[in-house]
Amino acid sequence: MATTRPDHQIVETATEARAGEPGPSVAALLAISTGLAILILAVIWFVFFRT
Repeated sequence: MATTRPDHQIVETATEARAGEPGPSVAALLAISTGLAILILAVIWFVFFRT
């Protein structure tokens, strides 16, 4: 567990500092950005390359 110094600085080991896990917001951001990239590329393809 992280300890706190008298000057209110939190001290963690390297393992504790890396222990964070990405929450559902990271997965949602990845899904939305990938979907938008696909949509933008599809629009560009239909506008410029469809014959």
